[in-house]
Amino acid sequence: MSTYENILIGSKDGVVRITINRAEKLNALNRATLTELEAAILALDPEVRLLVITGAGDKAFVAGADISEMADLTAEQGASFARLGHEVLARLESLEVPVIAAVNGYALGGGCELALAADFIIASEKARFGQPEVSLGVTAGFGGTVRLSRRIGDARARQLLFTGEMIKADEAYRIGLANEVVAAGELMTRVDAIAAKIMENAPRAVSLSKRATRFGEESELEAACVFEQQVFGLCFATHDQKEGMRAFLDKRKPSWIGR
Repeated sequence: MSTYENILIGSKDGVVRITINRAEKLNALNRATLTELEAAILALDPEVRLLVITGAGDKAFVAGADISEMADLTAEQGASFARLGHEVLARLESLEVPVIAAVNGYALGGGCELALAADFIIASEKARFGQPEVSLGVTAGFGGTVRLSRRIGDARARQLLFTGEMIKADEAYRIGLANEVVAAGELMTRVDAIAAKIMENAPRAVSLSKRATRFGEESELEAACVFEQQVFGLCFATHDQKEGMRAFLDKRKPSWIGR
C-alpha cells in the first residue's frame, strides 16, 4: 500500500480503514489531504468489501476544511477548492462497497460533509456535528446543502445550515444524522461488529442493495421500483444467489465468491 502524509490506511480481511491523520490540526481537510484521500479511494483493491473512515486522535473526526488554507482564496480559487471536495466525496459516495463513517469527535463543516458521503454514521458519545460555515462568511462547500437535506430533511438541514449550530451526538441520533451512538471507548468495536455482520452476506447482493438505494434516493417512486425489480433479477444470474439459497435449504453456512 502507498504511503501518505495525511492519511493512514489499514486493511484486514477485506475491510479497509482510512484515517484522516492530522490530529494536530483536528484532521482539517486541506487540498493535500483531499488529494491523498482521492488517491487512496482510487487505489482500493477490487477485493475490498467494506470501507471505514475515521479521524486520528480522540478530539476530531474532521473538524472542517482547513481555514488557514482558505482564508485568502479568490472567488475562482474558492470554487476550485469546493470542486475538489465535491469530486473526492462523490468518489467516496459512489463506491460499490459499503462505507461507514466512524465519527469519534468533531465532525464540522467539511467533516460533517465527509461523514454524509458515507452510507451511514456510527458516532461516539463525544461526537459533535454541524455546518458552521455561515459563521465564517461562506456556505457549505463540499455537498452539505445537498446531502444534509437528504439525510435529515429540508427543514432540519436549513436550521443547521442557517444557524451554524453544533449539535451533540444524541441529537444527531434523534434527527437521523447518526445511526447509532456508542461509548467513546467502544466506537471501533461496534463499527467492527457491524462490518463483520455485513461481511457475512453475499458481497454482490450487498453491492446491488447499495446501488438500488442510491438510485431510489434520486428517482421517482415508479422508476425506483422498476430498478429494484431489475436488480433483483440480476441476482439470479450470480453464483452467490444459487449458493445462498441452496445453503439455506441445506441448513448450512453459505460460501460466497462475490459473483
